[in-house]
Amino acid sequence: MAGEFEGFLKTLAKGDLAPVYLLAGDEPLQLQEAGDALRARARALGYTEREVLDVEAHFDWDQLARSGASLSLFASRRLIELRLPTGKPERDGSAAITDWCKSPAPDTVLLVSAMQWSKKHEGAWVKAIERAGVYAWLRAPRVDELPAWIRARMRAKGFAPGEDAIALLAERAEGNLLAIAQEIDKLAALRSGGAVSAADLESLGDDNAIYDVFKLTDAAFGGDAQRALKILNGLRAEGEDVIPMLGWLLNQLDLALRLSSAPDFASAVRNEHGMWPARQKLFADALKRAGRGNAHWRRCLAECARIDRMAKGREWGDPWREMERLLVAIAQPRAAGTLLAA
Repeated sequence: MAGEFEGFLKTLAKGDLAPVYLLAGDEPLQLQEAGDALRARARALGYTEREVLDVEAHFDWDQLARSGASLSLFASRRLIELRLPTGKPERDGSAAITDWCKSPAPDTVLLVSAMQWSKKHEGAWVKAIERAGVYAWLRAPRVDELPAWIRARMRAKGFAPGEDAIALLAERAEGNLLAIAQEIDKLAALRSGGAVSAADLESLGDDNAIYDVFKLTDAAFGGDAQRALKILNGLRAEGEDVIPMLGWLLNQLDLALRLSSAPDFASAVRNEHGMWPARQKLFADALKRAGRGNAHWRRCLAECARIDRMAKGREWGDPWREMERLLVAIAQPRAAGTLLAA
């Protein structure tokens, strides 16, 4: 759980890098910081060239082999990042990654990252990566592990947190590591360290854009379409971008899909996700509104991917307008048929 992240960081400090890495998990902060650490280590070891391959619909998997076979422009070491949002490369992708692992390109490190992950994602290509390099499943701390995670992160910033401060952070963010990390960073920007109480944290307020993104998704999953649209319009007026919001929304939609597919909801949230009671009720109510099966959540995930392409200029359309329609569809599943693309 929490120790898997620290264990991965320790492997980076031991000599040269492995030829291939797989960083997988559905906790955005863990993936981001693990990837940043690997990139920093790569730069320190002379991997000065970097290429990014985003796996989307109809991705040409031959591109991976071509990237490995191409010569470096500056005769330097290279880092190739293969971003696999769904964690499912399908048959062609699995074969391409497996072939790479059999004969890794010289002076090249391949980093595969997956934002959606579970035991069901593990296949032959994952075993190939394990044999050739490093596979790290970066799972978020469980509810009972979260206080220790907060304490360690605050101490790393020079703070001595009281138990009341740790409890407040855990309760305020309900286990969202990104929100907790940003709150600690905000505190570090205002103070140089020392003892921290709950009252100190309360004085910071909660006018934080990252919290607004969490409130946005919570309003949609809570069935309050009007509030979700109000928050979205506020974020847009403040100059926020659609793409960062989509990352967390995709994360929550994938969670809803997994929960809707689980044989037993209570067991799933307790054993797999370690969710706070308030969030358990939020998702239980959302799944009830969506009805039996997971077709609604699959459709919402597909729409989320479509909005991402619009925001990146790869598909025609207004991402803000489609985001509004998606949020209403999440809040009011019965309206999804008229709101979402067929």
